[in-house]
Amino acid sequence: MSEQETNKPWWKQMWPWLLISGPAIAVIGCAITIWLAYNMHADVALHEGIAKQGLKVEQVAK
Repeated sequence: MSEQETNKPWWKQMWPWLLISGPAIAVIGCAITIWLAYNMHADVALHEGIAKQGLKVEQVAK
């Protein structure tokens, strides 16, 4: 390596960005997961006294 390459500031080096990218991608994925979980609506009643939870349809006690 030349002396000029070793004296570059850290933000111009490749390795810090490579190391930062993994946790940054995880934070973005976590934020997307939280957003999806918050915005998904709960299962609603199909008819009075009947509810669907996933693939299961069951009668709800009143």
